[in-house]
Amino acid sequence: MSITGTVIKYQDNVDTDVIIPARYLNTADPKELAKHCMEDLDKDFVTKVKTGDIMVAGNNFGCGSSREHAPIAIKESGIACIIAKSFARIFYRNAINIGLPIIEVDTDIADKDEIEVDFSAGTIVNKTQNKSYEFKPFPPFLQNIISAGGLLNSLKEEGATNA
Repeated sequence: MSITGTVIKYQDNVDTDVIIPARYLNTADPKELAKHCMEDLDKDFVTKVKTGDIMVAGNNFGCGSSREHAPIAIKESGIACIIAKSFARIFYRNAINIGLPIIEVDTDIADKDEIEVDFSAGTIVNKTQNKSYEFKPFPPFLQNIISAGGLLNSLKEEGATNA
């Protein structure tokens, strides 16, 4: 599986409180959460993000509280993948659980670069800068979770297959 998208770039230590501010946690509606995604860090995010865009960040992305609302808001906003130097562990797991692919790799990808990510091959091609990066591909069970749209969907599909 591969995707191509335009980069929206952020710095180190983007925490869940700026991904989805606490004042919006009174809803679990993904569409409502997406309307407020990143607004305390980047007030223009919701107007510039397009379906298929790729978020790139530095170290410790998703730090802070363990709220699952954060990756839900990002995914629902249209982001197809997040690439960062490192992720907070609970954010990493929450993202995988909802089927949002996230990749840990150190890159010099810039805002608005066009990149292609091949999850099976473990490659990122920066078409703007004509550079390539490698990462460890997801193991098959994680690929299944992501392609199913999340852990619950994956388990439902597995149950239907084994029935």
